[in-house]
Amino acid sequence: MSYKGKFRVWRGDADGGDLQDYEVEVNEGEVVLDVIHRLQATQTPDLAVRWNCKAGKCGSCSAEINGMPKLMCMCRMNTFEEGETVTVTPMRTFPVIRDLVTDVSFNYEKARQIPAFTPPADLKPGEYRMQQVDVERSQEFRKCIECFLCQDTCHVIRDHEENKESFSGPRFLMRIAELDMHPLDAADRQKAAQEQHGLGFCNITKCCTEVCPENIKITDNALIPMKERVADRKYDPIVWLGNKIRRRPA
Repeated sequence: MSYKGKFRVWRGDADGGDLQDYEVEVNEGEVVLDVIHRLQATQTPDLAVRWNCKAGKCGSCSAEINGMPKLMCMCRMNTFEEGETVTVTPMRTFPVIRDLVTDVSFNYEKARQIPAFTPPADLKPGEYRMQQVDVERSQEFRKCIECFLCQDTCHVIRDHEENKESFSGPRFLMRIAELDMHPLDAADRQKAAQEQHGLGFCNITKCCTEVCPENIKITDNALIPMKERVADRKYDPIVWLGNKIRRRPA
């Protein structure tokens, strides 16, 4: 069964643009990306949209649907009423290139600022040993497909452009937390999280968790534990003293 769906799609570029209304065929079982592709094929061949796998695993087709950051390939049309207007706009946090395509290079710049996994200096390749129980906490974070929806919805950078320089956002604070939880990582992730990546800016509203298509508990399992460890290290006198004793030379 098909019907004529009402769509409002943002058209424009870095210099500006506006929402335009369309009527396009919608078939049973389709997702928003299917309809956007049909719109390209039948009415707007110059509509710019980024996509790749159409299976919710590449993170390319991120957009805002009725104001909510989502993957277009995972947003089913049967969640809307037939007469409802579906509004599709680009991610608001990042600069628009054209139509639904945004410049997400901010995220790659932040990724490059995080030092890679750093094993102990005396540990040679091939000697890495750990148990499954050692990595269970951080394994969840490896499901991230880097759709950047959490970055898009985080109001710390969404509403305050000036914060982007000093705040890496939930995706990359989660990466730091993942490395900090790794039993063989020797880098000082806690100090870097606070002083270089702006962990203190996060006020744990959990909006990043709400939009994650992989259902990663970003706030509860990564950001809050990281903030607790940073606070303990800085303000708990017993932890502070213990760190001092451990750093004393033999």
